[in-house]
Amino acid sequence: MIEKVNIYCKNTGQAYLFEKGTSLKEIYSSLNLKFPYLVASAKVNNKTESLNYRIYGPKTVEFVDISDSSGMRTYVRSLCFVLAKSVYEILPKVQINIEHPISKGYYCVLVGKESVDQDTVDRIKARMLEIIGCDYPFEAVEARTEEVVSIFRSYGFEDKALLLETQHDVYSKYYHMDGYVDYFYGSLVPSSGYLTLFDLQKYNGGLLLRIPNREKPVDLEPLIKQDKMLLVYKEQLKLLNIIGLDNVGDLNKANREGYMSAVINISEAYQEKIIAKTAEQIAERFNEGVRIVLISGPSSSGKTTFRKRLELQLYVNCIKPVGISLDDYIVDREHTPLDEKGNYDFESLYAINTQQFNDDLNALLRGETVSVPTFNFATGKQEFKGNSLKMESDNVLVIEGIHGLNPMLTSHIPDEKKFLIYVSALTSISLDNHNWISTTDNRLIRRIVRDYSYRGYSAIDTISRWPSVRAGEETWIFPYQENADVMFNSAMLYELAALRRYAEPILLQVPKDAPEYAEAYRLLRFLSYFNYISDKELPPTSLLREFMGGSSFKY
Repeated sequence: MIEKVNIYCKNTGQAYLFEKGTSLKEIYSSLNLKFPYLVASAKVNNKTESLNYRIYGPKTVEFVDISDSSGMRTYVRSLCFVLAKSVYEILPKVQINIEHPISKGYYCVLVGKESVDQDTVDRIKARMLEIIGCDYPFEAVEARTEEVVSIFRSYGFEDKALLLETQHDVYSKYYHMDGYVDYFYGSLVPSSGYLTLFDLQKYNGGLLLRIPNREKPVDLEPLIKQDKMLLVYKEQLKLLNIIGLDNVGDLNKANREGYMSAVINISEAYQEKIIAKTAEQIAERFNEGVRIVLISGPSSSGKTTFRKRLELQLYVNCIKPVGISLDDYIVDREHTPLDEKGNYDFESLYAINTQQFNDDLNALLRGETVSVPTFNFATGKQEFKGNSLKMESDNVLVIEGIHGLNPMLTSHIPDEKKFLIYVSALTSISLDNHNWISTTDNRLIRRIVRDYSYRGYSAIDTISRWPSVRAGEETWIFPYQENADVMFNSAMLYELAALRRYAEPILLQVPKDAPEYAEAYRLLRFLSYFNYISDKELPPTSLLREFMGGSSFKY
């Protein structure tokens, strides 16, 4: 007798009986579901799984296409597997490092090759197309970790071997396709034939892997020039290479061998050097007429602590910083613009009274005394409480806010009066050579910890709001980041190992039946690669203290 199991499909709202051992791919095919874009994976009991996953008991299943973030991650991982395999075959003595997202794609370097010419790019891309055309299956293999480590060492993949060795799991899973093995910490598509949309091109001495557009994944993401951001990444990668911390396995090894104190001190010293250098640049421009410093960056990038540490360095340069809060120029609630769902869009530039803001800035620059408003978030009204401000000859205005780099915010202020700074957690350390760490994940983990500790929000609250936060960043922050005079990377080399102890208990509170569980589970799995470290050696001025607590700054 054929044994069947009950499957509830969230996409249809109905339950079905399927033979035990049926794959998600087969279930998807039999249900004849219609999606606008490629279906790359599914959520099984709120955990993302490959379409090759087989059902042996009653489950709730939700199929997702590549317009969903988990579906897109599955697609991109699979594409990176094909890229790595192609380089391995075309250039067997060369190692490809898929380093970080840049210009709406993924920047890769070929270690062991002095220069990347167009012929090399064309050959790699042609091989990728051949592999995709052959529709080779991605096969997941689970074995004892020591066996998997041995396999990776036989290929010369020490980065993967060290990562798994220092994670201390008894069993590990790797992927196999047409004689090539690789490791990815999430699901892949069933076979290479799914990967029909991509491009590969020369980019700043390396390669740029271009991927489908996240909003409309029948087109490629537009190529956006981000030279300043790439330079920041390269500078920190150079530091990582010098101290031998290319990947998380190296970090875990340093921790195991007692070098974490040195790693923390180097990371903190590096950031202080950049902040001091930025203050010196402002001082030079101050002599040329700069009177306003505008600091922008996405959520949980550490803007506030950066501002406080920058102000200390400005004092050292004999400049006295004074501040205005952009929040105090929010329009009265009834004038706040609405988003497409009819909710107040507080992320919009038009939630700020830019005319009043510019009028006050110009008055301050003329040496006038200005009555500074205060926004009452309880009443949704701007108030005047007798606060006034006047700039002296040794003052510079320091303004922190998400719109700081948008030219429309300070359109009435001459450019020569402004110094623009972009702050973000541009995570440079990778899990291994083919698994980068998302800067978005880094910031989300920071925010989960901070929201829970200081704002009374659960992980469910933070995770559920994150897509809206990200949408606001895409509209109001990221398009203007290259306008910055200085880009500051707030990511610490060791921070995810330190944050793990704080984030895990919060994420573990997310119930398995909550829609946010899929993201909580993914983040828990991601954090498990980092060995715990103590935060007792973090200085009280560390940027990470903004999220973990123990800072000497007042927030």
